[in-house]
Amino acid sequence: MRIYNNSESGLVSVTCNCCGKELLVENGILKNECIHITHDFGFFGQRDGETHSFDLCEECYSQIIAKFRIPVEMQERKELL
Repeated sequence: MRIYNNSESGLVSVTCNCCGKELLVENGILKNECIHITHDFGFFGQRDGETHSFDLCEECYSQIIAKFRIPVEMQERKELL
C-alpha cells in the first residue's frame, strides 16, 4: 500500500500488503526492494471493471513464488539503470 503526499516529496510510505512490514522511504524514494502490482480486470471474470493495486516486500514475494507449480521466468540483467 502506498501513500503519497501532494507536495514535492511525493511518496510518503510503502507498506507490504501481505505481512504489513513498513518499507523504508527517504525523501520520496523507496529504499527497500518491493514489487508493485496494478491490474485492471477486464471481462469474463468475477472482478469485471475493478482495478487492484498492492505492494509486496521481497520476502513475501519470495514466499509466494516458491508455491508456484510453474517457476517464475527469470533473466539476469547486465546493466542496472
